[in-house]
Amino acid sequence: MILDDIVEAKKKRLILQKNELSEDKMMELATGCSRESNSFYQAMAGEHLSIIGEFKNASPSHGIMEQKLSLTERIKEYNESVDAISCLTEEDFFHGGVNYFKEIRAMSDLPMIRKDFIIDPYQIFEAKLIGADCILLIASILKDRDLKRFYELASLLGMDALVEVHDEEEMKRAIGLDAAMIGINNRNLKDFTIDLNTTRQLAAMVPEETILIAESGIERKEDIVFLKQCGVKAILVGTALMEADCPGQKANAWKECYEKNED
Repeated sequence: MILDDIVEAKKKRLILQKNELSEDKMMELATGCSRESNSFYQAMAGEHLSIIGEFKNASPSHGIMEQKLSLTERIKEYNESVDAISCLTEEDFFHGGVNYFKEIRAMSDLPMIRKDFIIDPYQIFEAKLIGADCILLIASILKDRDLKRFYELASLLGMDALVEVHDEEEMKRAIGLDAAMIGINNRNLKDFTIDLNTTRQLAAMVPEETILIAESGIERKEDIVFLKQCGVKAILVGTALMEADCPGQKANAWKECYEKNED
């Protein structure tokens, strides 16, 4: 499966990274980092639709992104329209990297989430060091022990954590963790198929006090209306904004659509 291949590639890269900079040194640098996080949670907790605009170069399901804007132009538009930014840092399948994250961090004061396949505390320390305000924790690749340990480590470092789920069992695990933010991924990471009904089916399980974020497969105003009916108040959008001529205009139009609840 693709997900297994991604995790295996990540394990190999981590070995090389730790040879260049040890985990002890990474931890020392991260814990000594004086930057205060910009609350990702608060950015998602507004009364209106909150949008996380993503930057990614490619994906296994889509291939190379047809980018119509420079990175500088894109972040300028994001700064004027979205509530937070997601940056893919996975190298082999998404063609990302921490350097992209650091470039964007220098251009934006918006809360930023490091989106990667986090399987080791090293990546969490690194996230703090590069200026992340939040990390993504994917339930399907983490055992309960590690999910809890990584969630608590992020908190100790002053970062939020978005726990991503795709089915009822993973949702139960996230709820048991008392996660403040739960992301429902409409994309099945095992075969990369998309179904927005995944959000509809799982949304009712989310506690009222928990922020629900819908991820993947959001392309049209009709999707915004559908997700609002599911109780969604925050969305993470990648491809649709990456390949838009004017991503800021699209994001603002979706917010207006959400408020009017019309397509």
